Amino acid sequence: MDKAKAYIDEHKERFVGELFELLRIPSVSAQSVHAPDVVRCAELLAGLLVRSGADRAEVMPTEGNPIVYAEKIVDPAAKTVLVYGHYDVMPVDPLEGWKTDPFEPVIEDGRIRARGADDDKGQLYMHVKALETMLQTGTLGCNVKFMIEGEEEIGSGGISRWCGLHRELLRADIILVSDTSLLSWKVPSITCGLRGLCYVEVEVTGPNRDLHSGLYGGAVANPINVLSGMIASLIDAEGRITIPGFYDGIRELAPQEHREFAAAPFCEAAYCKSLGILETQGEKGYTTLERIGIRPSLDVNGIWGGYTGEGAKTVIPSSAHAKISMRLVPGQDFHKIGELFAAYFRDIAPRSVKVRVKMLHGGAPYVSPTDLPAYRAASAAFEQTFGRKPVPFYSGGSIPVISVFEKELGVKSILMGFGLDEDAIHSPNESYPLANFYRGIETIVRFYANYTAMETA
Repeated sequence: MDKAKAYIDEHKERFVGELFELLRIPSVSAQSVHAPDVVRCAELLAGLLVRSGADRAEVMPTEGNPIVYAEKIVDPAAKTVLVYGHYDVMPVDPLEGWKTDPFEPVIEDGRIRARGADDDKGQLYMHVKALETMLQTGTLGCNVKFMIEGEEEIGSGGISRWCGLHRELLRADIILVSDTSLLSWKVPSITCGLRGLCYVEVEVTGPNRDLHSGLYGGAVANPINVLSGMIASLIDAEGRITIPGFYDGIRELAPQEHREFAAAPFCEAAYCKSLGILETQGEKGYTTLERIGIRPSLDVNGIWGGYTGEGAKTVIPSSAHAKISMRLVPGQDFHKIGELFAAYFRDIAPRSVKVRVKMLHGGAPYVSPTDLPAYRAASAAFEQTFGRKPVPFYSGGSIPVISVFEKELGVKSILMGFGLDEDAIHSPNESYPLANFYRGIETIVRFYANYTAMETA
């Protein structure tokens, strides 16, 4: 590790400069205007992988955005690690919330600020530079493959079929992912569980045109009013989701499991302060960590309709819309939850409006066993770098493709994330600490050393 740490330190400014090349490309998968940028980012990434020592790297077509595949085979008989990441990023809206251009990365107060700095270009690129470091210091003892997609932020819609078509190419012993977070800088953690996702868009339509709110107000249903009431009724006063059958199949925590969650390092007051809120809110009977880790949730991600421009325009809009996400836990199937939601949402609508529900995307929950050799290798790597054994942690986020890997490839994933809550992923001013970037590379190199040693012992 002395040689590896010396190499990282010697080349760290170049590593960041290369990351900046990726961050400057607006690879927003949700917006068709950026389709050329998505392809350009994939092509740049393939070139950077070759420059970092990959035997081969290519941009492979899919039904949607391309996948970057690369590999370094040191010995066909050795174990193989498949690294997964994504090069697409979230939209930057609201643009006025950014302090600087979201696609012109800057370093301020020891942080890289740009869209994708953490999620996931910064975390992904740690693996690319870990590969270079191991090759340049002669310490890589197993094979490494990369599969980097461009549709994670829109649900990884076509990846299941692509994985099925390329099973042999993707053959590996373990999948390594850095697209999650640490509990804190002082308390390292390994994500061993992810919530699933069911994401829908709804439309409520009333009159056949926008109406004058004076001439028709009080006589005709206002779709925004109706939609707001319908959404409000989806969660009761105790924070429980009211959709019939929604909680079917969910396992309740045993008393010992409640105690284990309570033992995890977490300060409710600091959590609220960091978010600028006075108190948390959620399902009655569960702590904040339990609510975001092992309980399902329902949230409105966007709502619109009527006039929202400058000044006043007194109308009753013809229609109103909302995007709604439901985070799911083991025991819930996103297809079934989508059907239950659609049926219930139509059922609670008054006759004065028409309702349309469109399923956008979804994914299954995932749990990673903590008794795998790869998990133990990751745990030891964190302890060696951070000086403290990492805490197993259940994340509230979703990475739909992780459950696809297990289904299509039969391979488990280890989630070694290095982000922090204050990195503000998906928000304006997303950032990533330089210290995490460098420590991440070091920890990944340690993982490979530990994993190789365990498998050859």
